[in-house]
Amino acid sequence: MTDYNALSDEELRELVFKTVERECPPELRHWTGRGGWHQVDPWLQKLARLGWIAPSWPVEYGGMGLNGPKQIVFHEALDLSGAPRTSGNGPQMLGHLVIKFGTQAQKDRFLAPIVKGEVLWCQGYSEPNAGSDLASLTTKAELDGDHWVLNGRKIWTTWAHQCDWMFLLARTGKGPKKQDGISFMTVDMKSPGITPRPIETLTGQAEFCEVIFDNVRVPAENIIGEVDKGWGVGKALLGFERLYIGSPKQARDTMIRLRQVAARNGVERDALYLRDYAQLALDIADLEAAYERFREVVKQGGTLGAEASILKIWAMETYQRVSDMVLRVSGEEGALLDSIDDARGELEILAPHLHSRTATLYAGTNDIQRNVVAKAVLGLPS
Repeated sequence: MTDYNALSDEELRELVFKTVERECPPELRHWTGRGGWHQVDPWLQKLARLGWIAPSWPVEYGGMGLNGPKQIVFHEALDLSGAPRTSGNGPQMLGHLVIKFGTQAQKDRFLAPIVKGEVLWCQGYSEPNAGSDLASLTTKAELDGDHWVLNGRKIWTTWAHQCDWMFLLARTGKGPKKQDGISFMTVDMKSPGITPRPIETLTGQAEFCEVIFDNVRVPAENIIGEVDKGWGVGKALLGFERLYIGSPKQARDTMIRLRQVAARNGVERDALYLRDYAQLALDIADLEAAYERFREVVKQGGTLGAEASILKIWAMETYQRVSDMVLRVSGEEGALLDSIDDARGELEILAPHLHSRTATLYAGTNDIQRNVVAKAVLGLPS
């Protein structure tokens, strides 16, 4: 078994670059779409065979056993090589919680199928009246014998209709604070009483879902951590999400599209184009510098604080600015939703622009993130 931690950073990067070049389908590299998980499944299965699905898990659970610094190098190399992101819900979110908070039986049950690429997970956090204010959730679970009976709704659940399992937060008790009485549980999406209702986006894809729970019986052993103490478990996911969402990958990949579209339309030497392109390149350089600062915290074993919200704000707004410019230089082709055949490969022009509209909304809206920075970092009044 390869000891990846014994490799130098450059050796690990080179290994990732060569592996992606050899194994990743060309049509998926630097992919700017948000198609369903089935579209990136060929790459997921390659990762499973390589043993690369869970780089940060200990080796005894089927992971690569990478230490903090090597995890950063590995993920950055994947992003720079253009490999598509697969669902991080199982290996990068749930898996860590099961390893940290789960019983041995839960580890035996949930971890192996994830690293084998056999099970896809979705995240049941947001509700119709509890998005950024997640502690206001009303989905409720009541104990009935050795099962919890789950009722309520989740919304904006990405690809829920394609996933096998969901991890979610539900209210199981009461307490002096609204964060009390919340439990973290796993639910089989094939359970009777679960109805995923796909929500079609502007791109025509049913990417999100509203999920209805009607007297769904969830085995008591599916609670991860302590009953009524799930808020701390759920919050542990959000630290990773802030770094993951704040990656420069989306903006960088869209810059590749921008250069292709500019060359196609003969404006790559236009003075105004070069001026705006240079500004975007500087914006991405700023984003990369901020990302470097926060990843260093993680590399040193630290915990990301509220100041990491600025990373999400800048990453998503830079992504939008790049996609806006793609549309500006595309001419009449900017009205086409379908891919365009080009000598440099298939080009998506309008679709990335539409995808980027949601970027400032998901994972906590940018307005909420600004409030977090204002209050927790700058000390401004509420």
